[in-house]
Amino acid sequence: MSGASRFPLLIAVSGVLAAGVVLVLVERGYRELEVRLAGAILQVFTSSGVYVAGNRESVYFGLSGDTPFGLRMTPECSSVFLLLPLILVTAALLWFRPRNARRLFFSLGIAAIAVILVNQLRIFTIVGLVNGLGTDEGYYWGHTLLGSLVSVIGGAISLVLFVWLATRKTKAEKRAAA
Repeated sequence: MSGASRFPLLIAVSGVLAAGVVLVLVERGYRELEVRLAGAILQVFTSSGVYVAGNRESVYFGLSGDTPFGLRMTPECSSVFLLLPLILVTAALLWFRPRNARRLFFSLGIAAIAVILVNQLRIFTIVGLVNGLGTDEGYYWGHTLLGSLVSVIGGAISLVLFVWLATRKTKAEKRAAA
């Protein structure tokens, strides 16, 4: 490939990497959106009252009960840091397999949605266990143990899904190779 023909590839890879940098730079606002999403979904599934304090990256639930509880999403709890490896792998694969750009961007989109949903599932695991086991024990099991397990397994599944979608051959490619 000549320098001129690699220029669009360089722009595409730089764009993907820039998206990762932007995601880190707007991480606080991103956490606020994640908390708002959690609050909106919680309102659908609970009748005990939910309040979102987006500017504090916090969601409060169980407001009509005896033990209301609030979760503050810290940077470590955000899905931003689960998305970054996917972005880096996309940039690397795009560099080495530029003909697969459309498939790579599709794979990144699907895997990103999966990561975001996994993080929401982690929040709902915490909420469910706090509601079921009480504040202290429920938070411990929900955040420290099961919530972390949900994140690790969900992140791994998202990465496998990304790689599978990004590298599988279409029927036409399989026919052409045969």
